[in-house]
Amino acid sequence: MFGNLNLDPEFFIRYLFNPPEIILAGVWITIWVSVVSMVFGVVLGLFVALARMSQHWWLSKPARAYIWFWRGTPVLVQLVLIYTGVAASGLYLYPDFDLGPIHISGALQAAILALSLNESAYMAEIFRAAIGAIEKGQGEAAQAIGMRPSAAMRWIILPQAARIVMPPLGNEITLMIKSTSLLAVIGVRELFGTLQSLNAATFRTFELFAIAAIWYLLLTSITALLQRFIEHRLARQEWPVEVNVTSIASENRR
Repeated sequence: MFGNLNLDPEFFIRYLFNPPEIILAGVWITIWVSVVSMVFGVVLGLFVALARMSQHWWLSKPARAYIWFWRGTPVLVQLVLIYTGVAASGLYLYPDFDLGPIHISGALQAAILALSLNESAYMAEIFRAAIGAIEKGQGEAAQAIGMRPSAAMRWIILPQAARIVMPPLGNEITLMIKSTSLLAVIGVRELFGTLQSLNAATFRTFELFAIAAIWYLLLTSITALLQRFIEHRLARQEWPVEVNVTSIASENRR
């Protein structure tokens, strides 16, 4: 059965343990795009969550529609729409530029934009659930001693919500790393796209995609270990809510 696959163990071992620079460059792009997209997605997701929870309809309704769209359509479709649609409309033509030693192509810009917008919709719901899990009396107590609602949210609610957000955040990072494999569709040469190019030149399909699977497993496993470490550190800490309220209130009564 395996003889029909025409496997080349020597090729597999060489490319796995002594990868050429082109593969390492693809791994670097995968990591870089994942980190940047997650940072943008988390920040934007927090603001979308706060808008979604707002009592003002002109904030909550657009936030609902935003979450509905970005969670309800496939990432692959979003990538193609942002890469081709935005440029076709003339709003932004994705010019290439260099950011220090990193070359930012138009396709890479579209990829980061699409992944960030998609991730922000999921993070918005995660933040909303985490904030909703905090006892409402804490915010009310903070306001009762003179803190503004925004200050209570910043100093009392969000630090506690961060602990709740950590487990799903780790899962989202893992999903982000795997989602970067879709970027090859718009020409980004991340890990999967790079191995696709090598496959076209070498025709070692099974070996190269097995190497891709191992690299993705390595990256997601490292992410899981970091997540466990952070969760363990947070679990050892206690948030002195009463102390925070009384010590910060005087600075936020204006």
